[in-house]
Amino acid sequence: MTPAIELEKLGRAYGERAALADVSLTVEAGRTLVVFGPNGAGKSTLLRILATLLRPTAGTVRVLGEELPRRAWAVRGRIGLLGHEPLLYRELSARENLRYHARLHQVPEARIEELLDAVGMARRAQDPVATLSRGMVQRVAVARAVLHDPELLLLDEPRANLDPAAAELVDPLLRGRTRVVTSHDPAGGLADADIALGLRGGRPALLAAAGEVKPEQIGALYR
Repeated sequence: MTPAIELEKLGRAYGERAALADVSLTVEAGRTLVVFGPNGAGKSTLLRILATLLRPTAGTVRVLGEELPRRAWAVRGRIGLLGHEPLLYRELSARENLRYHARLHQVPEARIEELLDAVGMARRAQDPVATLSRGMVQRVAVARAVLHDPELLLLDEPRANLDPAAAELVDPLLRGRTRVVTSHDPAGGLADADIALGLRGGRPALLAAAGEVKPEQIGALYR
């Protein structure tokens, strides 16, 4: 099978500052890559490149068999992104936001109600997003990210703002497909991962099968 992600000497610079440099790895379909590193290490930059929102300035990138950025249009509808920004219109309700995205992806209306129920937001679905708590907004953002049943999920700290009960609701929706997940939780992140990537200063400081990595090795990235 074609790997889901192939990176070779990937780099991204902002002027003279390198946000990412020399990142090379392969993620097979159905596997989970968890990316660790302190703030500013390049984790979100990596996700944005994979999501076709940023162009690399060095190296090669293939996502779902397509070369980026040249073939970005061919993969955008096959990716689900859950970033720090929920990508929801604050003046619209949760249901209206999902309805908007469903039309973009030609997803049946029944899928909207299924997901609102799955994330525990059916009772608040008519409320404007601006009136919801941060945890509720995160739940709606999860529903948006998986609405079109993407082949690849790009998840920037997906449990942010979620209490344990809410995390238990959304976790099943985020499994069962290829994933790239950023995390600051060494033990929890390794438990989710097939492959662990540690970034420091935009460069790989660790890359190994998750079973070969100890939490203290991840902790060392933050010192």
